[in-house]
Amino acid sequence: MATTWPPRTVIRKSSGLRTLESALYRSGLGPVAGVDEVGRGACAGPLVVAACVLGPGRLESLAALDDSKKLTEKARERLFPLIRRYALAYHVVFIPSTEVDRRGVHVANIEGMRRAVAGLSLRPGYVLSDGFRVPGLSVPSLPVIGGDAAAACIAAASVLAKVSRDRLMVAMAAEHPGYGFADHKGYSTPAHSRALARLGPCPHHRYSFINVRRVATGGTAEFVAECPPGPLGPPGPPLDGDDFR
Repeated sequence: MATTWPPRTVIRKSSGLRTLESALYRSGLGPVAGVDEVGRGACAGPLVVAACVLGPGRLESLAALDDSKKLTEKARERLFPLIRRYALAYHVVFIPSTEVDRRGVHVANIEGMRRAVAGLSLRPGYVLSDGFRVPGLSVPSLPVIGGDAAAACIAAASVLAKVSRDRLMVAMAAEHPGYGFADHKGYSTPAHSRALARLGPCPHHRYSFINVRRVATGGTAEFVAECPPGPLGPPGPPLDGDDFR
């Protein structure tokens, strides 16, 4: 009988977060890494990508795990140290706004996913990515639409990325007061738009986004705020290049 690749196991989201990974492990394709990003649509701050490997025997300790968008901030903060404790490996990458502007959001997103997987201290046998195909990986991979609600390793990666980015944006708010980064986390909200119009963009804004570019080019040189970036190391995770071990 011919062997299919990947295994043709019927997987439904309603089956729960563990089913897809369990099928891959049973087929001998583990360890399975999940990779997800946060901040793709923000007009300020970094794009943050996380990769995470969860052992099949450790999921019971993460019973509350879910897509980070479905969890409250308090729930994500509770899960963050648990994921770091029970994960076999994880790695978080911060892609600054300047690189997002230079590469474009999608290319930066894919590059961040490659870096996050490459930074794992444990080489995965298979990679599940949320939504996008990730070319250039050294192991087999599969894009999963809505993956953070379909696979535990992607859900864990989404929590790592979300909490890491949120903490960084809170630190950024202290460095650059007036923009409200701690509240909107760099996304385009009415309050952010008013602050941007009043203060002008700072170096952490993404000048490739039309709302930022319009403000930056529509005023005088003095209209663009001079707010040189300072050390913005978040309370928990290090910057790109360090594995959380």
